[in-house]
Amino acid sequence: MKIHILGICGTFMGGLAALARADGHEVTGSDKNVYPPMSTQLEALGIELTEGYDPAQLDPRPDLVLIGNALSRGNPAVEAVLNQRIPYTSGPRWLGENYLSQRRVLAVAGTHGKTTTSSLLTWILDQAGYEPGFLIGGIPNNFGVSARSGSEWFVVEADEYDTAFFDKRAKFVHYRPEIAILNNLEFDHADIYPDLAAIQTQFHHLIRTVPGNGTLVVNDADAALGDVLDMGCWSRRAAFDLCEAEPSQGWQVKLAEPGGRRLVFFRDGEELGELSWTLSGRHNALNALAALAAADAAGVDPDLAINALARFTGVKRRMEQLGDVEEIRVYDDFAHHPTAIRLTLEGLRRSVGNARILVALEPASNTMRASHHVADLPNALMAADHVWIKTSDAMDWNPHEVLGKLDGQGRPRAQVENLVEDMLEIARPGDHVVFMSNQGFGNASRRFLEALEKRYAD
Repeated sequence: MKIHILGICGTFMGGLAALARADGHEVTGSDKNVYPPMSTQLEALGIELTEGYDPAQLDPRPDLVLIGNALSRGNPAVEAVLNQRIPYTSGPRWLGENYLSQRRVLAVAGTHGKTTTSSLLTWILDQAGYEPGFLIGGIPNNFGVSARSGSEWFVVEADEYDTAFFDKRAKFVHYRPEIAILNNLEFDHADIYPDLAAIQTQFHHLIRTVPGNGTLVVNDADAALGDVLDMGCWSRRAAFDLCEAEPSQGWQVKLAEPGGRRLVFFRDGEELGELSWTLSGRHNALNALAALAAADAAGVDPDLAINALARFTGVKRRMEQLGDVEEIRVYDDFAHHPTAIRLTLEGLRRSVGNARILVALEPASNTMRASHHVADLPNALMAADHVWIKTSDAMDWNPHEVLGKLDGQGRPRAQVENLVEDMLEIARPGDHVVFMSNQGFGNASRRFLEALEKRYAD
């Protein structure tokens, strides 16, 4: 079948293209912007790419068009698909009906931690010999790609964002998992959901698709998820949470040191084993625990799973250390919500003690640019010693509302070059410098690192 993908260079649609190609389909695609690394990866697979949405790209006529959720009515290529009556569907629906329906699916849902937890789970299954396929919204370092076909088992990052302009349900309702992780739940995506209740409804739609002999791995301490389960649950439940005192029922993890680089796992009060690894923070401890419980539901021995976690090497753009110049460590982190920002910085603070933490934040998601999270941002950034906020015309709020509550340790900057200059002036050996954004941030992290290397080379 000849499949044309509109919006092919996003992480999800690009991964989908790779899976369709591996499945033997002829695949082409287009996007508003076509550039590396995704364009390079797709072209290496023999996928022809077109920049822009000229209707001419639909000649010769494809058998099917997959339309990404970034495209809407009025797009020239979308209008051409409709006018010419070319068969079309969404990426998530095609994935669910034509790919996942033939596999045993493990889905990872939640407001935070989806990419890391999906990567952890995939790595555990891989090390257990399951040869899993996967589609993840990031690139696990252990695999070097965001998607692969695999065999019987398949791990999919289950996103709650909407499916397409013609299907406003969450993507994950199309996946029909046998095992589903519900990691956490908060209000997000204010551009498509009016309130938390609307997102809870979507999560319950996911729960309704898990079979009775399937398993829900649920964060037991998350009240919003508890409300969702109260709407009805028909599957086995494996509850997990942090162990703050004595171990009790369910899956638990205890931090053996404050930074979370050593963890002890328990099930129903029985110790399963200890892990020393490269990740840090309570949030990653819970991500690891959720992956451990889901892998157990798939038949993987916990001892083997813990050993696999010790060899996990992280995910690109998830507190990825880009470099270390004269003991100034530079990180790139995918950030789109105050809770994730707070947990990440608190975890780093516990790991580095009194060392200085410098943070540059680009509020890039639709929700972050709107004023929904302004009240939570000062607390989220409190673990940092210095904070820069990249401003833009798309922001609906005044950055001084946030920075004014940080004891004068923050500064707004409209231009990336000015922001990088400011940070270079302040940075000194021993600092930890974190760039946080869910978009490109004008390549600020790499520009800072290159300038730092040049400064110490001169």
